[in-house]
Amino acid sequence: MGTKGHKKDAPKNLKIGIISVSTTRIIADDKSGHWISKQARKERHEVVFHSVIPDEAKAIKETVLAVIQEFRPHVLLLTGGTGISGRDVTIEAVRPMFEKELSAFGPLFAMLSFEEIDSAALLSRATAGLIKATVVFCMPGSLKACKLACNDLIFPEIGHLTKHVYEDRLKIEESANKEQAED
Repeated sequence: MGTKGHKKDAPKNLKIGIISVSTTRIIADDKSGHWISKQARKERHEVVFHSVIPDEAKAIKETVLAVIQEFRPHVLLLTGGTGISGRDVTIEAVRPMFEKELSAFGPLFAMLSFEEIDSAALLSRATAGLIKATVVFCMPGSLKACKLACNDLIFPEIGHLTKHVYEDRLKIEESANKEQAED
């Protein structure tokens, strides 16, 4: 089956979690997080979580795991904390938790960013991967960067990604159930 067939059969209504990482913003002035939430709803997804947390590795890791455990989003979008300053620790907190990394996301985002912001795209450390059957994206905190990542990469593919993640999960569960039945 080709990409078109996979996308056609992909789930259309997903559960989305949003975590904005910032040492200066609060939920009221979280422009990027609010835009992502509005866009997700526009695309008929359900936003199950949205919060702003401090740019601290422990807080990021604990929040990501708690959101996945409690809300079970198909997709978790983190915005902020992906730069190169000492306080930017989103990537260091999240990447070690990836069971699989979506290694093309960062380079594709950098390529699209380069078209818009020239060589400053070099500073991007955007990344994505899977944590416990949740597709997790880490992107910069600027509104422009979030719009670029979501409109050009994330929202066009999240149904397709989720379809593959859950197919594999169902196959593993079916295999485990079959083995238990044989014992």
